[in-house]
Amino acid sequence: MRTTGKASARPRIVTRRRFASTGIWACALLACVAFGQRQFRDYPGWEYNDFPKPSDWKVPGEWTFARLMYPDVRFSNRPFGNWLAGGTNWTIDYPRSDRHLSAALRRLTRVHARSIEQPVNLDDGDDVYNWPWLYGVEVGHWALTDEQAAKMRDFLLRGGFFMCDDFHGTHEWDVFISGMSRVFPDRPIVEIDNKDSIFHTIFDLDDRYQVPGEQVLYPPYQVWEHDGYEARWRGIYDDKGRLMVAICHNMDLGDSWEHADNPLYPERYSALGIRIGVNYIVYAMTH
Repeated sequence: MRTTGKASARPRIVTRRRFASTGIWACALLACVAFGQRQFRDYPGWEYNDFPKPSDWKVPGEWTFARLMYPDVRFSNRPFGNWLAGGTNWTIDYPRSDRHLSAALRRLTRVHARSIEQPVNLDDGDDVYNWPWLYGVEVGHWALTDEQAAKMRDFLLRGGFFMCDDFHGTHEWDVFISGMSRVFPDRPIVEIDNKDSIFHTIFDLDDRYQVPGEQVLYPPYQVWEHDGYEARWRGIYDDKGRLMVAICHNMDLGDSWEHADNPLYPERYSALGIRIGVNYIVYAMTH
């Protein structure tokens, strides 16, 4: 345990009254946090509808997979729908990938992860501040409003962490930048150095490779999508050197979690994808 200042020569005595008072305050704090959080809610997904819930889905945890809900760009090669009702780009791989990564975190660490995910809408008051690790999929199709961008900026500067994934090539990068530049107009996006602790919190991940989506199972069996031939590991740091935004471009980690139990999907991709996810979660919880 880390201490500051001069250690006391006399051990601190916790009286029964003080202990009881502390317990009451702790219970009150937990009640306030629970009251402030949105209840679990689910939506129809891009691929899945009425996905079965785990048996312990009502049991709280010390970490929850929070998935960013967002409006879509209108000019896209995909159907435009009501993002508030689900079934749009933010629900791709949902909820199967979320639950697989949560299960892996339980198995590979001592973090007690909640078994079920939480969709998070930046327009829902202060709810996003209850979920310090936030994941966004297919951000090459998002269209954040100015209000949502401001909320995300405040969330990140207050200590939140955002991981985005599964967008590919030049065009989707440009769409992503149009949103992220409103979140942080004055902060550069940089390559994450191999020595950064995010690649070494639990697993040493110096030797990373491009993780493809499900398309690798079908002809022509290619790993890349569009013109995204090379996986890029980028990020945005705060003034103290903490990584706030982890940008996984030209890869599909979400599919590697989603298909971790699919015998046709190559194990090496799920193995790396899960290790990356675990590292990013533990980094977010400790930095």
